[in-house]
Amino acid sequence: MLHENFLQLFRTYGYGLLFLVVGLESLGMPVPGETALVAAAALAARGHMEFALVIAVAAAAAILGDAAGYWIGRRGGIAFVRRYGRFFRVNDAKLEHVKRFFERHGAKTVFFGRFIALLRTWAALFAGVGCMPYGRFTMYNASGGIVWAAAFGLIGYLFGRNLERLQSIVGDASWALAIFVVLVVAGLWIWRRTIESKMRKKSAPNAEHRDTR
Repeated sequence: MLHENFLQLFRTYGYGLLFLVVGLESLGMPVPGETALVAAAALAARGHMEFALVIAVAAAAAILGDAAGYWIGRRGGIAFVRRYGRFFRVNDAKLEHVKRFFERHGAKTVFFGRFIALLRTWAALFAGVGCMPYGRFTMYNASGGIVWAAAFGLIGYLFGRNLERLQSIVGDASWALAIFVVLVVAGLWIWRRTIESKMRKKSAPNAEHRDTR
């Protein structure tokens, strides 16, 4: 929940704190970037900050933080996987799966991931590991960051007088979306493995039949 001491930090450090928290979250740090945006927008509604500047700072921090996260994943993530992946059961084959995923779903993941807990923190990093083309990443990163900042900033501005209740609702919705995405991905993975298993069982008798001939 948001407390007065947290709001006091924004009254004191303002846009610099907003940029830092949102940027660090986008970079991959587990800090409350979305909460920071809502709090700053609520303070703008109370006349302590400029609303347009809150949106601009949050969007810039989100875009730049994700860009940094992308290059960390692109330059360091692949080397890390190849050097230490065996300890986590991650190899080049699984790395190739990540690349294929971002070839097919990278745009949606980068754009909509901005609105979902966990994905907001890790999507850019995995886009880099998956070698998503930087130009394509930048387009969806920028559009997602701007839309996210405008949407949640507007929510904070309009409903900021009941800030603690608003933060609770926003946080619950974000986590609900994250859980939904995890369940869908897990379901698709199980379905795919089931189909592959059935195909292997069907092909096995045919292979045995050819061997006997």
